[in-house]
Amino acid sequence: MPIMNLLQISKWIAVAATLGFGLYAMVKPGALKRFTGLETTSPRGITEIRAVRGGTFLGLAGAAVILNSNVTFTMLGICYAAIAVIRTLSMVLDKSLTRSNVISLGAETALAILLVL
Repeated sequence: MPIMNLLQISKWIAVAATLGFGLYAMVKPGALKRFTGLETTSPRGITEIRAVRGGTFLGLAGAAVILNSNVTFTMLGICYAAIAVIRTLSMVLDKSLTRSNVISLGAETALAILLVL
């Protein structure tokens, strides 16, 4: 069994973080309001957060775990890069330069770079 190098270990940590984000969104959708400002005032809103935020991150992390290949790590990194690009555009267009957006952008950019390497 080959020994994992630091980059491989870091990628698995990124996958675990993605899994954690997905689980958190699925289990505690209302708690996202404090960080993101997303309102969950209706059952439909809660379902949307669970399905889209929870389901997407769980599905992406699950694919990386099940397929266990560099291609899936790259795919996950490209997803984070796309999120970072759209967040950047949205921050400018929507005049939404907030602390939580900057923190999210930093995390998404770091994960994108790490997973694409």
